Amino acid sequence: MSKMRMLSALLAISMVLAGTVGVGAAGTFKIGAVGPRTGPVATYGLSVLNAVTLAVEEVNAAGGILGRQIELIIEDNKADATETNNAFRKLASRDQVHAIIGAVVTANSIVGAQVAQMMQVPMITPTSTAEKVTQEGDYVFRSCLIDPVQAVIMGNFVYNSLGLREVAILTAQTNDYSVGLTEVFTETFERLGGKVVAAESYSEGDQDFKAQLTKIRARNPEAVYVPGYYTEAGLIARQMRQLGMEQPIMGPDGFDSPKLFEIGGEAILGSYFTNHYSKESDDPVSKKFVEDYRAKYNEDPDGFAALGYDAALILFDALERAGDGALAKNITSARKAIRDAMADTKDLHAATGTLTLDENRNPVKSAVILKVVEDGYEFVERVEP
Repeated sequence: MSKMRMLSALLAISMVLAGTVGVGAAGTFKIGAVGPRTGPVATYGLSVLNAVTLAVEEVNAAGGILGRQIELIIEDNKADATETNNAFRKLASRDQVHAIIGAVVTANSIVGAQVAQMMQVPMITPTSTAEKVTQEGDYVFRSCLIDPVQAVIMGNFVYNSLGLREVAILTAQTNDYSVGLTEVFTETFERLGGKVVAAESYSEGDQDFKAQLTKIRARNPEAVYVPGYYTEAGLIARQMRQLGMEQPIMGPDGFDSPKLFEIGGEAILGSYFTNHYSKESDDPVSKKFVEDYRAKYNEDPDGFAALGYDAALILFDALERAGDGALAKNITSARKAIRDAMADTKDLHAATGTLTLDENRNPVKSAVILKVVEDGYEFVERVEP
């Protein structure tokens, strides 16, 4: 078992690994991390960046990789496209990083992917789920499930597990993530025999959804699918209840934030959403990750934190397997070797489960359905790949 896979299995056991390659001992592996520390969805970025920091500290405490320590350079992109473009260009050109972890939201990751592909620097987004992200080129990877997988899982869950036959959808029309989820959920649910009785839309940043919800209420659906972020989902839940709508709300991993409860209050209870892991998992790697994250940050890790940790593990595993190639003094050659090793990731035991990257550099792994309850999220079921 390689050192990196031992780390992913035991999460940084307390041993010091000796440096094995002389040229590597002289420097560090520079890794960039891009995500929102500030801005409207800062909770996503903070979870990811905290977990990446934890992973870096663990691997460095265990002696590093190939005799080198990891040097982490974090950029706050504020969830802004221009800031993302600037951050990726800075990391690739001025900082000469070996790879980049990020960005966090889909629109930013598409911008980052275009820069990463153009400059031939491997990047791995922990949390951007739109298919088009990795379609930007062969230097672009991810550690999260893609939107079609999430939407198919939720469509099947609503129809088969909950036994519902008529639903409404409220889509963020300005968000690629939301639009993609809507398309695949609709296709899946209707193919099974269900019916979408109302389809309404809004723009990101909207605060008032009562006009759309009034139209939905008139069609009396059994549930409402809201494929978007917690920022709007909480408000939508409150306004649904104010209009006397008691239907359960369904959503994607964008619901996963403690801010969901702050915004939605009791109105959000009873909602269901797809996610990448559950902190209740009995898997030893996941349990150790949860324990270490709690110890460092005094809070439970959400799904975004787990995916950030997994992105770091995928990269570290690739660095070690790239070997002499990763240690090349020519940064272009080193990046190419790391990219090739990442593309060959197979059966890596990580915080969200065992994963393999497919030919499109997307992970093949399990997913979970969670229910929003008073004290957090309740595990409902696991869906295997």
